[in-house]
Amino acid sequence: MLGSMMPSNGRVIAFAAALIAIGVGVGVAVDRAAFAQQPSNGIKRTILQRADEPGAPNYEAVMAIAEIAPGASSGRHRHPGIELAYVLEGSLVVEREGQQPVTLKAGDALKNEAAVHNAKNIGKKPVKILAVYLVEKGKPMAETVP
Repeated sequence: MLGSMMPSNGRVIAFAAALIAIGVGVGVAVDRAAFAQQPSNGIKRTILQRADEPGAPNYEAVMAIAEIAPGASSGRHRHPGIELAYVLEGSLVVEREGQQPVTLKAGDALKNEAAVHNAKNIGKKPVKILAVYLVEKGKPMAETVP
């Protein structure tokens, strides 16, 4: 009788696999949520992954999604390194110190090299940007500039 109440090996393995999958999924969600930067000056950055920069021990690559609400802007800021970005959704104007403003839309790419800049959402829906930052370790991904 006791044997009939014990689950089969197949069920135990399936149950264990399900628990592991749930644990990994929750761990990834918690990891991403912990690294999500709440909106500051209208921009929210969610870090997707980080990796040490090969050959440059003081730098790391950081991949993130940046979101700017309709009518909002990132505020004047700079990155301690290079930002490579691709506009996934929406349209925006990027203002760089000493340069003409550039209008970008979904499908456009840009590069910022430690220049002070501001990104303004000029559309009616959120702007979503996939960005890779090559930045100095230990420094904030973005530094506000007055």
